[in-house]
Amino acid sequence: MTIRDLREQFASTLIGKRLQSAEIAHQTAPTFIALAVLASDAMSSVAYATEEILIILSTAALTGFTLVGFSGNAISIPIAIGISLLIGIVTISYRQTIFSNPAGGGGYRVAKENLGEELAQVTGAALLTDYILTVAVSISAGVANVISVVPELAPWRVELTVGIILFMTLINLRGVKESARVFSIPTYFFLGTMGLTLIVGFVRLLTGSLGTVTGSKPSMKQSSR
Repeated sequence: MTIRDLREQFASTLIGKRLQSAEIAHQTAPTFIALAVLASDAMSSVAYATEEILIILSTAALTGFTLVGFSGNAISIPIAIGISLLIGIVTISYRQTIFSNPAGGGGYRVAKENLGEELAQVTGAALLTDYILTVAVSISAGVANVISVVPELAPWRVELTVGIILFMTLINLRGVKESARVFSIPTYFFLGTMGLTLIVGFVRLLTGSLGTVTGSKPSMKQSSR
């Protein structure tokens, strides 16, 4: 067995067998699964972005911004409304893109066909930056939440983060169809738990059985002031 054969066998085991160009048309995922994967960027932001925004606003409110009358938590609702409007704008833009490019294509292709090569490169660079930041922030926030449940894992914080990134990379390398099937499971699980949480919360609010938070501890910045 030659080195090339070993390399091919390793690649086939790791990321799946090599596909012929004629097979690409058969690698599309069903709408139910594809929607969970392609829309997961916005949904993942719902999972961690609120917490991160409140942390930044609370920190700003406890620092020099208080000298100019800035109150971090007081503007959290307007910021949430602004983000909701932004999501609406993005949704409308995606719909227009789908209708104008029914054959598919990413942001780079759409920008190149309509705006030219230079702006298409800007779009590609912006997407790469967005993906890098999304992976960095979302996985770090996820690991932090896991550690809050299992504090014993705190010494392996970095190893857990890198391991999850490598796992996601491996799954994505196996192809769109395969990765869609795997990632659709946690996506719909998240949607189900979020929906259940909202329903239970509103029911308890309307019935007057919703409790209040007790036993919370001030942050390090608050306790030091």
